[in-house]
Amino acid sequence: MFNFPASILNRTLPRATFEQLCQLWEQMGENTLAEAVVLSEVSIGDNGEDKFRLVVSKKFSAWLWGKAVDRETYQVGLSFEPEAIANFLTQILPQIEANWQQRHPIQLSHKLEINDPQLQNQFTLQLIETLTKHNLPSACQPVVDEALRQQIAQERLLNQLTSQIRQSLQLPVIIQTAVDRVQNFFQVDRLVIYQFERQLETEADTNLGQSKKPSVTGCVTYEARNSEQIPSVLNLVAEAETECFIYVPNYREKYRRGETVAVEDVAVAYDSAPCLLRFLRKIQVRAKLVAPIVADEKLWGLLIAHQCWEPRQWSENEQSFLGQIGEHLAIAIQQAQLYAELQQQKNTLEMRVVERTQELKDALLAAQAANQYKSEFLAIVSHELRTPLTCAIGLSGTLLRWSFGQQINVKPIPMDKQRRYLETIQDSCKHLLELINDILDFSQVEAGKMALNISDFSLRQLSRSVVQTFREEAYRRKIALSLDIKLKSKSDRFHADSRRVKQILFNLVSNAIKFTPSQGQVILRVWREDNEAIFQVEDTGIGIPKDRVPLMFEKFQQLEDPHQRTYEGAGLGLALTKQLVELHRGTIEVESAVGQGSLFTVRLPDMDKYKSKSNPHSQQQRSSEVAKTIVLIETDDEVATVICELLTAAYYQVVWLVDGSTAIEQMQLLQPSLVILGQQIAGIDNQEIATTLQQLPTTRQTKILMLRDRATLDNLDPTLDNLADDYLLKPIEPEKLLEKVNASISTESTS
Repeated sequence: MFNFPASILNRTLPRATFEQLCQLWEQMGENTLAEAVVLSEVSIGDNGEDKFRLVVSKKFSAWLWGKAVDRETYQVGLSFEPEAIANFLTQILPQIEANWQQRHPIQLSHKLEINDPQLQNQFTLQLIETLTKHNLPSACQPVVDEALRQQIAQERLLNQLTSQIRQSLQLPVIIQTAVDRVQNFFQVDRLVIYQFERQLETEADTNLGQSKKPSVTGCVTYEARNSEQIPSVLNLVAEAETECFIYVPNYREKYRRGETVAVEDVAVAYDSAPCLLRFLRKIQVRAKLVAPIVADEKLWGLLIAHQCWEPRQWSENEQSFLGQIGEHLAIAIQQAQLYAELQQQKNTLEMRVVERTQELKDALLAAQAANQYKSEFLAIVSHELRTPLTCAIGLSGTLLRWSFGQQINVKPIPMDKQRRYLETIQDSCKHLLELINDILDFSQVEAGKMALNISDFSLRQLSRSVVQTFREEAYRRKIALSLDIKLKSKSDRFHADSRRVKQILFNLVSNAIKFTPSQGQVILRVWREDNEAIFQVEDTGIGIPKDRVPLMFEKFQQLEDPHQRTYEGAGLGLALTKQLVELHRGTIEVESAVGQGSLFTVRLPDMDKYKSKSNPHSQQQRSSEVAKTIVLIETDDEVATVICELLTAAYYQVVWLVDGSTAIEQMQLLQPSLVILGQQIAGIDNQEIATTLQQLPTTRQTKILMLRDRATLDNLDPTLDNLADDYLLKPIEPEKLLEKVNASISTESTS
């Protein structure tokens, strides 16, 4: 026995009229909808006389049935509801032959959707025309006309709502327009949308297993009223309703599944829930119809129709139609959410473009600065090298000529002048050696290869040694050089790299003497503050202009023009000093005034606790780790950025190549320990790179790590698979990446 649902047409019609309607169904399925399936081959009912026609397609579905009253009349009904049609299909499919089902698997298995508005209007007009041609009983005609008129009005409203959703991305406008039109269509006193926000049950309560009432916050966000006499509930937070619904089992889950709730009279329905009844009476609700709005499988809100002053019986057609409105609003909400996500992605992309543009500008400025530094460096170094070399070559040549001329009775050079010449030559050579040592030291520090040799030494002895070194020079320049030590005997011992600390003080005192005129003064002060040693070098020299103070510790920076110089120096002393101070985890500061002098203050922490971590062996080991070079060949910026950041943080040197055409040549120069190959490389394929690396003597020991997609893991070239030492799946997992790289590097080191 089949159950027939309520329909918009449920009247007794003549056999001829019913057969004409059956022809209309077949015509709709065969001519208008080419992909539709028309079911009419099965008799239903106990008497075998009951008949039906069913059109099923992706855009339009309709169901017509007739229960035989006698030989000449049928009790006729029709439905366009997807749920009703789906339920009937579930009942009828077991009776349909299996071979017939196999011919129409798609149409009978896909999820039925709401009918296309244009097809619905077209079919409804044909239905009215068919019924008008026949002389229906006078009692039936008004009912049929009213049912069809209501169906057309519903379809027109849905069509208008669908068109607005397609044409507009303004969600508030779409929802408010829909609320106004639906309120007018249903002729209800008030139509509102209650929008949920979030669940307030804390995660801690869930973990502790405590029973706590879930509290949901939300409010009425949209409203349409029949008149000003109807009280407004806009922005109302329904806390009382929420509390009362806590005791209704799974009420939110029912709404999330798409169920509607119709209440004809709240006084009867909520007689056992006095709190909810009081709340509904307070906001003037006598009857209500609730349809959920489920967007992306989440309960976004409720569409609620209120009858304020009197009960109302809600028909099944009204319940179904309000549910359809909720589904259309859910589509608009999903569309707005997708648009918002696209806008956010667009903004993010624009920000990335701006950032990359700024990075390119910064890189250009850095390149220009580097080029300027190069020019200045060449000018400074050429001057620094030319001056002592000219002096040494000239004086040594004079001595040589004198030595040769002595054999032919040339007047000899006095001994004091010979001594002065030799001292000048020695000083010039020392200056050249210092310049070369500064350049080498600075390059080592910048490359991260300089290791501290922490030891225990006396601050007093080290300071005296530095001052003693410059005693003669200070005396020659008529500068008062003094040492001010404020150290207790127990605080004299200090842990640091004594050679580098001496180099720091040597550079500062040397600069102070160089830039202090005759009759000036230079003081070296030393004292302790808790765990720090403080060194101060104060002079009464020429001073430093304020605009040049921030540049004092930059490499190749000097107070003078490189081509018009009074004071010698390559501009590396203070830059190297700052690097050595920071290598000790210390700080250096400067205070200066033009014409008054400068004060340099260095603070170094006692590095006793770093002694085991900073011994030459450990530093050498870290330096060896840093020296490990990895070449990454990848065209995907995001993947390459992740790999570079992770490996750089793990103390690897990473060289990222985008163009594969020059990769072999560059890797011959770099001789990397590991090469990471992406899947698609411009200019050359992976197999050629891997084969060439194994054949070249300089890269034969280089390990190869391939990047692969999980989706293409089964479709790999076995030749390429044999050439790689290992592979890494995308998306990149940091732990897996470091594990694979460390394993490959370790294998390379031991091989």
